[in-house]
Amino acid sequence: MKRARAILVPAGLALAAGLTASAALAQGAAPGGVTGVPGLDALLPPGNGAASGRIIQLVALLTVLSLAPGLLVMVTSFTRFAVAFSFLRSGLGLQSTPANLFLVSLALFMTFYVMAPTFDRAWNEGVKPLQENRISEEEAFGKIVDPFREFMTQHVRPKDLQTFTDLASRTFPKAEAGEKIDLRILIPAFMISELRRGFEIGFLIVLPFLVIDIIVSTIVMSMGMMMLPPTVISLPFKVLFFILIDGWNLLVSGLVRSFF
Repeated sequence: MKRARAILVPAGLALAAGLTASAALAQGAAPGGVTGVPGLDALLPPGNGAASGRIIQLVALLTVLSLAPGLLVMVTSFTRFAVAFSFLRSGLGLQSTPANLFLVSLALFMTFYVMAPTFDRAWNEGVKPLQENRISEEEAFGKIVDPFREFMTQHVRPKDLQTFTDLASRTFPKAEAGEKIDLRILIPAFMISELRRGFEIGFLIVLPFLVIDIIVSTIVMSMGMMMLPPTVISLPFKVLFFILIDGWNLLVSGLVRSFF
């Protein structure tokens, strides 16, 4: 009985407090009611879209944050770095060394290094003026996108861009001379170009390791050691070769220079 009373008494007090607050809000919303309690009309004045605009901005911000990894892959240099590092690990014959976390983190920081001028320009020309209420959301969107558009235009392959332009000629309006390229055409063309360049760099990375594998396999077969996997012997030689030529420095510096 005491336990039931201990539960019911606080519940009754909370219910009474809720009813009192509801009545106060109702009186505040009605003409001549209690002053100092804002009603719904005060929060959303008729003819003013400020609150709804803030809600839309919040939803847009959450959407952008959820799509940030995809946007990073689509409009930056991340693809080329990630593909090259994956080919390097495959060429060395290592299954989990370096770990995926390390390779992705290295590709991410190298992307920030390469894209720093683009990020700074988008921040100074678009995001910062928007936060200071100097420009509208529509104008800020154009100023934020333009640096990335210029970056993609500089590094997209003309053949890929022309391919997507021809494919979109029936759907999208034809761009006039001097107009900006539609992002729906530019982004997939840029991604295809980055994949192609990444595979080209990956081929050059794997080629010397392939030569080492072939030499080791020939020696092992000529010695009659059929049961010995050649990769067991070639792996130390490939790692030693990569260390002696200072491979990480050559690879990273070459990838960065490919964007400048």
